[in-house]
Amino acid sequence: MKLLLLPGDGIGPEVLAEVRRVIDGLNAHHGLGLNVENGDIGGASLDRHGTPLAPHVLEMAKASDAVLMGAVGGPKWQGVSYELRPEQGLLNLRKGLGLYANLRPALCFPALADASTLKREVIDGLDILFVRELIGGVYFGEPRGIETLPDGTKRGFNTQSYTTPEIERVARMAFDLARQREGRVCSVEKANVMESGLLWRETVTALHARDYGDVALSHMYADNCAMQLVRDPRQFDVILTDNLFGDILSDAAAMLTGSLGMLPSAALGEPGMPGLYEPIHGSAPDIAGKGIANPCAAILSLAMALRYQLGRPDLADLTEKAVSDVLDAGYRTGDLLGGEDTRLVGTEGMGRAITERLSA
Repeated sequence: MKLLLLPGDGIGPEVLAEVRRVIDGLNAHHGLGLNVENGDIGGASLDRHGTPLAPHVLEMAKASDAVLMGAVGGPKWQGVSYELRPEQGLLNLRKGLGLYANLRPALCFPALADASTLKREVIDGLDILFVRELIGGVYFGEPRGIETLPDGTKRGFNTQSYTTPEIERVARMAFDLARQREGRVCSVEKANVMESGLLWRETVTALHARDYGDVALSHMYADNCAMQLVRDPRQFDVILTDNLFGDILSDAAAMLTGSLGMLPSAALGEPGMPGLYEPIHGSAPDIAGKGIANPCAAILSLAMALRYQLGRPDLADLTEKAVSDVLDAGYRTGDLLGGEDTRLVGTEGMGRAITERLSA
């Protein structure tokens, strides 16, 4: 099996170094047999190749069984043109691999229940899976741009657009995943004020009635969902939503668990195509190079790759248990609230502790 690592920018190289440490441990002690290649993406690629995603890196990705990315972006590249922004490399990679469904779990580890800004009784046992449409909607819709009006002022515009097949394929994935969980899907949109949202609701409802009668389906407006995530997050099992709302709501849910540094993600497409796995915390340029970033989300992203694409759900379970055991033992990076019995460590310290659990 072949895994392509794309460290990217900011803290990306630091957290992926710990992923590589875990891979080496799994190869050495558990017979994983995973071959690793490295490539550039984002600002690092722009500096080296003049583009945020070089064609040869996209080809490397297509030839891999899975791709694991660190992060992209940073203030260094804020002044470049839109098509050369580091984030464009990520969007182009998703588009090039046809990755239309983003899976973002919001799971509260028992040891971190008190690290959330919400009360323990509200988030203890939290386990939500967001299924976000990834290559459509307002981030990709045309026309888009900034134009100068006759009076000299400017107008910025973007297009929110979805087709029936785009909605059906991501909804089908949400329903299929719900069958492996508690069997409940909440579809989120703004059908009351957006035509694209109305089509979304109609399409999801029709697909459910046709093929997924055994799964419970509910609908919710995006603004109400934001409120419900703070009021009673455990009411949700699988949340299905579009690109824009999924981006916002899953980040809000991330803080329910205590830290963005704990949450992995997977972007999946058609069978046979490699998926893209990445922590959702971003490049965090303010702490880059300080050795204090939390590598758990990146390591848990590897676990998702093992589960969904690399055919080793047993090692996914083992990796997730190692992370949980280390947290139970009191290890904390600076983004996690500590306590009397916690041990503050840096990026490398957390990675080593997890790898030691895997090697025991």
